[in-house]
Amino acid sequence: MNFSEFQNQSRLYVIGALEAEELEEFEKARDKFGKKGEDFITKCYALHEAFALSLRPAKASSAIKDRLMAMVRAKKQA
Repeated sequence: MNFSEFQNQSRLYVIGALEAEELEEFEKARDKFGKKGEDFITKCYALHEAFALSLRPAKASSAIKDRLMAMVRAKKQA
C-alpha cells in the first residue's frame, strides 16, 4: 500500500468502515508509515469531530418524545 492509498483507508478507518481484512492490511501500513501515518490519522479524527460538531441535531419527533415520557411515567409508578 502506498501513502495515497493509506490516506484513503485512513478516512474509512476513522469512521469505522473498514472490513476485517482491510483493517489488517491498514494496521500493517500504519506501522510502515510510522509518525507520518499517525499524524494523518490524527488529522482525520480532528476533521471527523469537527464535521460531527457542525451538524445540527434533528428535532425529536413528538412520537419519540411521547414514548420517552410514557417510559418515565411507568418508571415512577413502579
